[in-house]
Parts: sequence; structure tokens; C-alpha cells
Amino acid sequence: MSESFLPFSRPTIDEASIASVADVLRSGWITSGPKVQAFEAKLSEYFGGRPVRTFNSGTCTMEIALRIAGIGPGDEVITTPISWVATANVIIEVGATPVFADIDPVTRNIDLDKLEAAITPRTKAVIPVYLAGKPVDMDRLYEIARKHKLRVIEDAAQALGSSWQGKPIGAFGDFVSFSFQANKNITTAEGGCLVLNNADEAKLAEKYRLQGVTRSGLDGIEVDVLGGKFNMTDINAAIGLGQFAHLAEITAKRRALAKHYFACFGVDFEEKFGAQLPVADFEDTNWHLFQLVLPERITRADFMAKMLEKNIGVGYHYAPIHLFKLYRERGFKEGMFPVAERVGRQIVTLPMFFALTETDVERTVGAVKSVLQQ
Repeated sequence: MSESFLPFSRPTIDEASIASVADVLRSGWITSGPKVQAFEAKLSEYFGGRPVRTFNSGTCTMEIALRIAGIGPGDEVITTPISWVATANVIIEVGATPVFADIDPVTRNIDLDKLEAAITPRTKAVIPVYLAGKPVDMDRLYEIARKHKLRVIEDAAQALGSSWQGKPIGAFGDFVSFSFQANKNITTAEGGCLVLNNADEAKLAEKYRLQGVTRSGLDGIEVDVLGGKFNMTDINAAIGLGQFAHLAEITAKRRALAKHYFACFGVDFEEKFGAQLPVADFEDTNWHLFQLVLPERITRADFMAKMLEKNIGVGYHYAPIHLFKLYRERGFKEGMFPVAERVGRQIVTLPMFFALTETDVERTVGAVKSVLQQ
């Protein structure tokens, strides 16, 4: 009998969280309300008291951060080609121009030297992405930002639970955006949050979150900015509160699983099989993803198909943004960012989630080696 299917990601929702959602449904208040406020308070406490506002996605958080920063037509924003396309789409959404800088071949994050080289007089902000939860060199990032007077919108969608020099990502810096989408380390089913710098920014974020509305008294209402419909519901926040209570446990488990991956692959894996492992960082990275870059002798599609034959799910994160048609039409073309193009062509994501077992890791590694030996 073949082994059961092993997905690359699967959320774990405990019974207490399920019960809390039922309580919300019974309460009669299912949109933004007391659960959202409680979730924001917990997040703010975790981020050292910084203001936090929750939203219905981790995409609108970046767009709203750009709007609060005053980024718009005529401005350039630098980011990485290796991310979910939302990272660049939000730049276009506010009317600014996306500029890409190639990635570091080891960390797979944006190369900060290339980022600095891409700065022009029109550059007003940067959006670094922490792929798989691994931060960039935060000291260098903010040194560049200060030097060139740039706003930083951290795309930390995958980095809740990650840290830099002992401080949680989000507890320092400028704008920091997180996602709580279904495959993230903690989930609200769909949702996200934005960490802000002060009460004025938080108030403006609230306006952008809900049609630009400000209420006062019993019936006072005013609209002075163009907002959207981006609020989180109490249903989502109830799930988030249940998940957030286990963040430390989740992060520790993922780090332990990552260590087991490395032990199973062995010290000679890269030399013997030609695939590139991620950086073995067990201090700062939350191990949202465990990724390999495949050797050129096998296509990713062939590798994924053969893993599926072994009943193991494999994903890939991400295709190079600049090669999508929308971006080619803006002048980007193949060959502009060779490291990102190679990684984007050959990167694969192996199973990594809270309920994964060491036996699952051993099975996955065995399958990877088997496929690469063929």
C-alpha cells in the first residue's frame, strides 16, 4: 500500500480556536469588533508596544503603508524579483514605479549592494522581502535607508517569529507588514497586520482600512481620504488569537524540523547531488519554508511530478516577478536579474508545517535523493 499524501503545507487549528469562532458566530458581532481589538493588543505587546492594525490581507497592508508614506506617481520603489507578485503589484497600485534589484545567491533575499546601486533621485522607498522567514541584514538595510532618506516597508509576510539580534522582526524599524494567510506560521484563514511608528500613522491606517471614514459622537461621520474595504473580521481575529498563543511553540517546532532536514540531507548533499540547501540559520529564521534550489540537469516540473508519484507535495516560491507579462510590458526582460531568474526557475519548497513529523522529513529527504539520483 502506498504511503498517504504529504502536502507541503497544512494549517493546524486547535479545538479551542474552533470553539472561539463558534462563540463569535453566536455573539451576534461577527465583523470588526472586540476580537479584532484583542488581537491587535496582543500583537502590539509582542512588537514592544508599537501600534498594530489588522487587515483582511497581507497585501493591502503594504499598499496602505505606501500611501501613509506619501508614495505615488513619479516615485520609485525598489524591491526583489523573488516574491509573491503582490509585493510589486502594490507599488503599481499607488501609481509608483517598481524597480528591482537582483538577489543574493546564498540567502535568496534582495542583494543589499545591488539595492543601493539601484537608488536614484526618484527612489522614495524600499520593500525588502524575508524569503522563507529569513531576514536581510537589518543593520545594513536601515543604514542604507537613513543614508538615502528612504522609507522602508518590510514585507515580513513570512517572518512572524523571526528575529534580528534577539529582537522580533516588527519590534523595530519602519513599517512592517505580516500575512496570516492559510499557509503562514500562524493563520487567520486570510488576513494580515501592519506595524506602524506612531498613533498618527495608526489613525491614518484605520481610515485607509475602511473607506476613509472617521466617526465622532453618536452620528458624526467624515471622509477626508480615499480608503478601501480592508478590515479584518472578529471571526478571523478569533482564529488569530488562538494561533498566536502558540507562536513560540510553532517557531521552536519548525526550527527543530529544519535541523532534522539538515541532518537527513547530510554534510555532503550539495556536493553529491548538486542542489543548494538554504542557510542553516536556527537563531533568526522562523523556517516558514524549507527550500532547495535544484541542479540544472532536472527541470522543476519533472522534479515535482516525480515527487508527486511518491505522494509528496512540493511547491515553489517564487517565479521571478519581472518576467510576468504585466512587468515585461513595463520594460523588464530576461537576463536583467540572472540570479533571481536561476533561483526562480529551480527553487522548490519541501513540506514544512507544525504537524509535520521527523518521519515525514526522513521520507521527504529520501524521496528527494531518489529523484535526484535518477
